[in-house]
Amino acid sequence: MKLHFFTGKQSGFEQAAAIRQAVFVEEQGFHNEFDETDETCLHCVICDGEQPVATCRAFAKGDESGRWIIGRVAVSLNYRGQHQGNAVMNAMLKHLSEQGVREVEISAQCRAAGFYEKLGFRSTGETHMDEYCPHVTMLKTL
Repeated sequence: MKLHFFTGKQSGFEQAAAIRQAVFVEEQGFHNEFDETDETCLHCVICDGEQPVATCRAFAKGDESGRWIIGRVAVSLNYRGQHQGNAVMNAMLKHLSEQGVREVEISAQCRAAGFYEKLGFRSTGETHMDEYCPHVTMLKTL
Protein backbone atom coordinates (compact mmCIF):
# COMPACT_ATOMS: atom_id res chain seq x y z
CA MET A 1 0.00 0.00 0.00
CA LYS A 2 1.17 3.52 -0.84
CA LEU A 3 0.28 6.60 1.16
CA HIS A 4 -0.03 10.03 -0.49
CA PHE A 5 -0.52 13.46 1.12
CA PHE A 6 -1.29 16.52 -0.99
CA THR A 7 -2.91 19.91 -0.63
CA GLY A 8 -5.87 21.11 -2.64
CA LYS A 9 -6.65 19.67 -6.02
CA GLN A 10 -3.11 18.65 -6.89
CA SER A 11 -2.18 15.32 -8.42
CA GLY A 12 -3.98 12.67 -6.40
CA PHE A 13 -7.23 14.56 -5.88
CA GLU A 14 -8.92 12.55 -8.64
CA GLN A 15 -8.20 9.40 -6.59
CA ALA A 16 -9.69 10.89 -3.43
CA ALA A 17 -12.67 12.19 -5.41
CA ALA A 18 -13.32 8.77 -6.98
CA ILE A 19 -13.54 7.09 -3.56
CA ARG A 20 -15.75 9.83 -2.12
CA GLN A 21 -18.02 9.79 -5.19
CA ALA A 22 -18.50 6.02 -4.89
CA VAL A 23 -18.99 5.97 -1.11
CA PHE A 24 -20.82 9.17 -0.24
CA VAL A 25 -22.71 9.99 -3.43
CA GLU A 26 -23.45 6.63 -5.07
CA GLU A 27 -23.72 4.39 -1.98
CA GLN A 28 -25.03 6.80 0.64
CA GLY A 29 -26.91 9.35 -1.47
CA PHE A 30 -25.23 12.57 -0.33
CA HIS A 31 -25.57 15.48 -2.79
CA ASN A 32 -23.15 18.05 -1.36
CA GLU A 33 -19.99 15.95 -1.24
CA PHE A 34 -17.54 18.31 -2.92
CA ASP A 35 -17.03 21.87 -1.72
CA GLU A 36 -14.61 24.79 -1.68
CA THR A 37 -12.68 23.24 1.23
CA ASP A 38 -11.30 20.66 -1.22
CA GLU A 39 -9.35 23.48 -2.89
CA THR A 40 -7.10 24.17 0.12
CA CYS A 41 -7.26 21.29 2.62
CA LEU A 42 -4.78 18.49 3.21
CA HIS A 43 -5.83 15.21 1.60
CA CYS A 44 -4.57 11.70 2.33
CA VAL A 45 -5.07 8.74 -0.01
CA ILE A 46 -3.98 5.12 0.36
CA CYS A 47 -3.48 3.20 -2.89
CA ASP A 48 -3.06 -0.51 -3.57
CA GLY A 49 -0.81 -0.20 -6.59
CA GLU A 50 -2.67 2.32 -8.72
CA GLN A 51 -6.05 1.55 -7.09
CA PRO A 52 -7.17 4.18 -4.53
CA VAL A 53 -8.66 2.41 -1.51
CA ALA A 54 -9.09 4.96 1.32
CA THR A 55 -9.09 8.71 1.80
CA CYS A 56 -9.69 11.55 4.24
CA ARG A 57 -9.06 15.28 4.40
CA ALA A 58 -8.08 17.76 7.12
CA PHE A 59 -8.08 21.52 7.60
CA ALA A 60 -7.63 24.06 10.38
CA LYS A 61 -10.92 24.93 12.07
CA GLY A 62 -10.07 28.61 11.70
CA ASP A 63 -10.91 29.77 15.20
CA GLU A 64 -8.96 30.41 18.41
CA SER A 65 -9.05 26.71 19.40
CA GLY A 66 -6.16 25.75 17.10
CA ARG A 67 -8.13 22.60 16.40
CA TRP A 68 -8.08 20.81 13.05
CA ILE A 69 -11.03 19.03 11.44
CA ILE A 70 -10.75 15.63 9.75
CA GLY A 71 -13.54 14.64 7.42
CA ARG A 72 -14.61 12.84 4.28
CA VAL A 73 -13.18 9.56 5.62
CA ALA A 74 -14.03 6.86 3.09
CA VAL A 75 -12.93 3.35 2.16
CA SER A 76 -13.68 1.68 -1.18
CA LEU A 77 -16.23 -1.12 -0.90
CA ASN A 78 -13.81 -3.91 -1.89
CA TYR A 79 -11.32 -2.87 0.82
CA ARG A 80 -13.64 -2.63 3.80
CA GLY A 81 -12.83 -4.95 6.67
CA GLN A 82 -9.11 -4.72 5.87
CA HIS A 83 -8.36 -1.90 8.36
CA GLN A 84 -7.84 0.72 5.65
CA GLY A 85 -10.03 3.19 7.56
CA ASN A 86 -7.74 2.80 10.56
CA ALA A 87 -4.70 3.18 8.30
CA VAL A 88 -5.83 6.42 6.64
CA MET A 89 -6.98 7.95 9.94
CA ASN A 90 -3.81 6.97 11.79
CA ALA A 91 -1.67 8.36 8.96
CA MET A 92 -3.51 11.68 9.05
CA LEU A 93 -3.42 11.87 12.86
CA LYS A 94 0.32 11.15 12.89
CA HIS A 95 0.95 13.76 10.19
CA LEU A 96 -1.07 16.41 12.03
CA SER A 97 0.66 15.62 15.32
CA GLU A 98 4.06 15.99 13.64
CA GLN A 99 2.93 19.42 12.42
CA GLY A 100 2.15 20.51 15.99
CA VAL A 101 -1.63 20.02 15.96
CA ARG A 102 -2.82 19.11 19.45
CA GLU A 103 -6.58 18.56 19.01
CA VAL A 104 -8.70 17.16 16.19
CA GLU A 105 -12.44 17.33 15.64
CA ILE A 106 -14.57 15.09 13.47
CA SER A 107 -18.23 15.21 12.50
CA ALA A 108 -18.97 11.48 12.46
CA GLN A 109 -22.01 9.76 11.09
CA CYS A 110 -23.68 8.48 14.27
CA ARG A 111 -23.57 4.91 12.92
CA ALA A 112 -19.75 5.20 12.62
CA ALA A 113 -19.11 6.76 16.06
CA GLY A 114 -17.82 3.44 17.45
CA PHE A 115 -15.10 3.34 14.80
CA TYR A 116 -13.84 6.76 15.89
CA GLU A 117 -14.11 5.89 19.59
CA LYS A 118 -11.69 3.00 18.98
CA LEU A 119 -9.27 5.59 17.53
CA GLY A 120 -9.47 7.63 20.74
CA PHE A 121 -12.15 10.17 19.81
CA ARG A 122 -14.74 11.13 22.41
CA SER A 123 -18.23 12.39 21.70
CA THR A 124 -19.07 15.95 22.74
CA GLY A 125 -22.74 14.97 22.72
CA GLU A 126 -23.47 17.57 20.04
CA THR A 127 -25.50 16.02 17.23
CA HIS A 128 -26.63 17.59 13.97
CA MET A 129 -27.97 16.60 10.59
CA ASP A 130 -25.77 16.63 7.50
CA GLU A 131 -28.21 16.44 4.65
CA TYR A 132 -30.47 13.57 5.84
CA CYS A 133 -27.92 11.81 8.07
CA PRO A 134 -27.41 12.26 11.85
CA HIS A 135 -23.84 13.15 12.85
CA VAL A 136 -22.09 13.61 16.19
CA THR A 137 -19.16 15.93 16.92
CA MET A 138 -16.16 14.07 18.35
CA LEU A 139 -12.76 15.25 19.64
CA LYS A 140 -9.33 13.71 20.08
CA THR A 141 -6.29 15.15 21.83
CA LEU A 142 -3.03 14.27 20.07
